[in-house]
Amino acid sequence: MEKLWLSQYPPGIPAEIDPLQYSSLQALIDESLRKHADRDAYILMNRTLRYADIDRLSAAFGGWLQQQGFAKGERIAIMLPNLLQHPVALLGALRAGLVVVNTNPLYTADELRHQLIDSGATVIVILENFCHVLQAVIADTAVRRVVVTQVGDLLGMPQRLLVNGVLRYIKKAIPPWKIDSAVSLPQVLAAGAPLQPVSLTHDDLAFLQYTGGTTGVSKGAMLSHGNMVANVLQCRAWHEQVPITHATYVIALPLYHIFSLTVNCLLYMVVGGCGVMVPNPRDFPAFIKELIRHPPNTLNGVNTLFNALMDSPDFARIDFSGLVATMGGGMAVQAAVAERWQKLTGCLLTQGWGLTETSPVVTAGKLANAHFNGSIGLPIPSTEVSVRAEDGSALPQGEPGELCVRGPQVMVGYWRRPDETANVMLPEGWLRTGDIGRMDEQGYFYIEDRKKDMISVSGLKVYPNEVEAVAMRHPGVFEAGAIGEPDAHSGEVVALYVVRRDPKVTAEEIITFMRQSLTGYKVPRKVYFRDALPKTNVGKILRRALRDSQ
Repeated sequence: MEKLWLSQYPPGIPAEIDPLQYSSLQALIDESLRKHADRDAYILMNRTLRYADIDRLSAAFGGWLQQQGFAKGERIAIMLPNLLQHPVALLGALRAGLVVVNTNPLYTADELRHQLIDSGATVIVILENFCHVLQAVIADTAVRRVVVTQVGDLLGMPQRLLVNGVLRYIKKAIPPWKIDSAVSLPQVLAAGAPLQPVSLTHDDLAFLQYTGGTTGVSKGAMLSHGNMVANVLQCRAWHEQVPITHATYVIALPLYHIFSLTVNCLLYMVVGGCGVMVPNPRDFPAFIKELIRHPPNTLNGVNTLFNALMDSPDFARIDFSGLVATMGGGMAVQAAVAERWQKLTGCLLTQGWGLTETSPVVTAGKLANAHFNGSIGLPIPSTEVSVRAEDGSALPQGEPGELCVRGPQVMVGYWRRPDETANVMLPEGWLRTGDIGRMDEQGYFYIEDRKKDMISVSGLKVYPNEVEAVAMRHPGVFEAGAIGEPDAHSGEVVALYVVRRDPKVTAEEIITFMRQSLTGYKVPRKVYFRDALPKTNVGKILRRALRDSQ
């Protein structure tokens, strides 16, 4: 296939990367930790850990896992928010050859039970605050050892809990629990077990990264060491456009999410960056204080995060003079948000695209010397994207269809689900993504929407992204989510859910405004006002939850 996008690559960006320069993710981790040993790695609440500290602590954790008999290939669940303990446990497990199962700390008992049983995890690292949830399900699982940590571990201060940016004694926040197989993380790290060498290759699994489950039971995407090494090196090559070596970056997205895992943890470890940890990015006053205290060089987030930051008091006090790259992912970055961000910070807000099954980055916009064009950018090095029809055949340039991806970052398959794997894999290594998009004449790709979210009005397709983007141009609209609502005459009509910036704005005003930019059948027939819209933990608006609320 013709790779039109290569002609648009910024100078110095290679068409291909060589993932074989590292034998495994373990090798990449070992080299990075030692190369940047004297540099600051992570900051949380004025406590700084250097790369040498992360090297020592993660080796101690990995050594303990080996001492306890956990072997290469066994699964370890990590159920932590953004705390210093997270990279210690994550990197230690990978160095010991275990397969990491990143687990959302806010899971309900049923969600946690499913993931632990499905993955077959035999050990878990968990924040004490969530042990009562684990207690309710552990008997149904294969977990035989529980490593419990508290917020204050590694902070070098009395044990307390960060709640809405205020320190409060942790005993007031932790429900009672009792798990016989539990051991504390400080005990584990103090055990002093040496880390033994483990032979790993590109074919070995590194992660079972579970999909969000918004369309049914969540599945574990099998991401190999080769997948992860490739995507880290692909991202590293793309970031050659801007100076990010030794950059100060912000870890606002949770590290258990694949975007943050690959970029905020692994990529910036390779370049020796210093990550400012934000345990609760929805606490915007505390978030702003951290940005004031540690002016960022790069910032990764989602559209709703950038939008809310700009509306926060004291945003103007942040020093953005050193900001060289801002990247949005996880959901569409809206033009109104991107334009406002660049005006206020002086830095381009671009966006990328990917999915759990691709480790995750597939495309990315230019990071400098460009303008926001609404695209999801260009395929990154060693990546191919093709627009396909329902039967899998390639479509002409400019025609919308399902985006399919081929590259070294594409997953091995779904864990223990060969039927589900067969549903998404086409011949010759192509992955069906479920996203509808198109490619323009220069090789830029544009997302129309998810197949499952498309609205059909009398047989005519309406893409919610387009409707939401127009709604966001109205000065009285803070957030918007569009879905299809059943209708006796046209099958569906467009319904818009709005969080108002101006409490006086009416539904009629919004509809009139949108008629100026949208064809009649795309204009919302109904507008519902809400105080907040349902979102995932990374801030992506949950359209399914909006549909369920009807």
